[in-house]
Amino acid sequence: MLTFLAYVAATAYVAAPLLLITGWIRWARRPQPRAFFPLAALAGFALGSASVLLAAGSMIYGWRIGGFPYYDPRLLRIYALGTVLSLAGLLPGLAGLARPSPLRWHAPALSLTMLLLWFFWAAS
Repeated sequence: MLTFLAYVAATAYVAAPLLLITGWIRWARRPQPRAFFPLAALAGFALGSASVLLAAGSMIYGWRIGGFPYYDPRLLRIYALGTVLSLAGLLPGLAGLARPSPLRWHAPALSLTMLLLWFFWAAS
């Protein structure tokens, strides 16, 4: 079981930055449809990106302060906010699957990847 979780975590550590970078590049290079579903995918991707930025910022902050103590309230709030951002990005990301757009698959994939990472980090 531990090796499975290690593979999931390693995949998520690679997938999240890859989805983030390729998604924003796709969005910048393609024409932007102004319909509801493509905008929902964009909103979901933006919330997923905010979750990635929160994760990166909290890791940098943790390194700067020398690590978080066990059950640190700041860290628990970070976990909660990251989970909420991921869930909030997953809902419009799933709605964006209904119509073709540059971020159609990137939005739910990024949000789901970050949701799994937040759960993995909170459990470890």
